[in-house]
Amino acid sequence: MLKKIVLIALSVSSLFAFHTIELNINDKDFEGKLHFDMGQFNESIMPDSTFFGIGYMKGSEQNSDFKNADGLVEANFLMQRPFGDSSNLLFGMGMKYEYSRIEDNDFSAIPLGLEARYKLPFDISVPMYIGGIFYYSPQVLTFNDAKNYIEYRAEVDIEIIERGHVMAGYRNIDLNFDAKDMNYNRSWYFGFRFQF
Repeated sequence: MLKKIVLIALSVSSLFAFHTIELNINDKDFEGKLHFDMGQFNESIMPDSTFFGIGYMKGSEQNSDFKNADGLVEANFLMQRPFGDSSNLLFGMGMKYEYSRIEDNDFSAIPLGLEARYKLPFDISVPMYIGGIFYYSPQVLTFNDAKNYIEYRAEVDIEIIERGHVMAGYRNIDLNFDAKDMNYNRSWYFGFRFQF
């Protein structure tokens, strides 16, 4: 009987887990991300806690120090949990693999980072969130001609329809080389996040 109750609880809880597609744009830059919630594939993993994903960003010369840079390709892993007793605050730890070809140089890094997301406690019909991330790769986790990787973001997110979010944020991504520290993208952006 206990086994049946646990299986029913896991089945119901998986209804609240979501994969996400995210698109972030401005006049010059494009970024797309896809995150898979591993709780939907494996019953032993709690839903909305472990994610694998991929991403691609094509930054412009206007928002960068680079004059000739390919897109920035990303593979990522994130584990997150509610922080303390608050169900409104999610705190996560993650790692990524980043690669780009910059002016005939290969840049690759494995940055480690922290993410946080807070649901604002307003009594309104549309949920609002604020969030931020910080990722850093020291030289020991940075390869080829690269020295380090630094990324930080701040974001405001409004769920205007169920599982449909509108976002606005600011990002800064530095791809630093032994010869010179360079910024890949520094810009404001607007975006959509869809959960399915």
